[in-house]
Amino acid sequence: MKNFIFKNIMFLDHCHFKCRPMPGLLLAVCLILPGFRHATAQEINVSQSINVLGDTKPVHVALEGFSPEVASVLRFDLYVQGFDFVPTASAQYLIEGSPGAAVAGTLSDNLAHRVILSRSYTGASFRRQAHAFADDIVQAVLNQKPIGLTKIAFKVQPQGIGPGEIYVSDYDGYNALSVTSDGAIVAKPAWMPGRLALYYTSYAPGNPDIYYHNLQTGQRRIIAAYSGLNTSAAVSPDGSRVAMVLSKSGSDNIWVCQADGSHLQRVTTGVEDSSPAWSPDGRWICFATKRSERRRLARVSADGGPVQYLSTAGTPNPTEPDWSPDGKWIAFTSQAGEFDICVMPSDGSAAPVVLVRGQNPSWSANSRTLVFNHRAPGSYRQVLSVLDVFTKQYKDCLRAPGSSSQAAWER
Repeated sequence: MKNFIFKNIMFLDHCHFKCRPMPGLLLAVCLILPGFRHATAQEINVSQSINVLGDTKPVHVALEGFSPEVASVLRFDLYVQGFDFVPTASAQYLIEGSPGAAVAGTLSDNLAHRVILSRSYTGASFRRQAHAFADDIVQAVLNQKPIGLTKIAFKVQPQGIGPGEIYVSDYDGYNALSVTSDGAIVAKPAWMPGRLALYYTSYAPGNPDIYYHNLQTGQRRIIAAYSGLNTSAAVSPDGSRVAMVLSKSGSDNIWVCQADGSHLQRVTTGVEDSSPAWSPDGRWICFATKRSERRRLARVSADGGPVQYLSTAGTPNPTEPDWSPDGKWIAFTSQAGEFDICVMPSDGSAAPVVLVRGQNPSWSANSRTLVFNHRAPGSYRQVLSVLDVFTKQYKDCLRAPGSSSQAAWER
């Protein structure tokens, strides 16, 4: 079991459970994370305008026999990973279970007339067991890294604006716990890959400074507290370096340092640079900037050098880029009156695709699901949602009191 301390209160993360394979199990997992090819041109132009995401249809499944609570978890997990629920006669796959205290179920292929997955789970909560079963279904059907047992970090503003706190929860918004208790403006949480630790900005000392926060011990320390702005920490995939936005030289630019804040290096000199995001190989940083009074997306070597501008034709005022873990995609926010979530190939080979209304996209490890925030209907407050990029299916997460935004998916 993993012990967490938030706000100096120890609590137990219910992620320890046992999974027992049942006879007839057939499960294959294949993860392929191709590398990223970088372009050498200063301006990366769009070479085609087709919908590069294609017309992806959801996988049709039917669900029978589970308790309402377990069925709700399974429906959420599978829907935001490319599945949809139809009557049994129309389904390619049938998921059957029973309403017992523990989660147990089978996955059958209706076309092949065979059981391809059979599982039972003990320990932890029914939600954790149900997430684990959904994960096994995703791996069996899609050969895709699942997300059911992952976490997100985000900021919550109880009054909708102004001061807030950093929270961590399950990816669907359940089991939310406050990381900070500063009663100050906070922003931009970012995970340390492979660790229970966050970077974020807090105005607790009166200035926007960047903190490193160990979630296991509750200890935190300041990483960047220079004069002016210190924000938007983004951690390299290997956890060794941090990119951030500092205004210590008079303008908002991208800087890179070691994970402990040492060996600071300036890598951009543009106008209003913001929102750094690392490529999966750690070689590049994508960011937003201004050029000729227009907001653009660009990338630069993590060691500094010439800036390469990315074309985002048809999606004006791009910002908040995030690079998918498989290196293929860059998600970002476009603003043309309303905010839109967009996705484009990371090599700039095709025009962006507008997905849904919203902002602040963050990729999950499966490189197809995004968490983002959008305005709640009839309200100025923000809520978190989870989106399947290829089918455009999305669901709102469980809402925390107030306004929730700037979510970062655990890597």
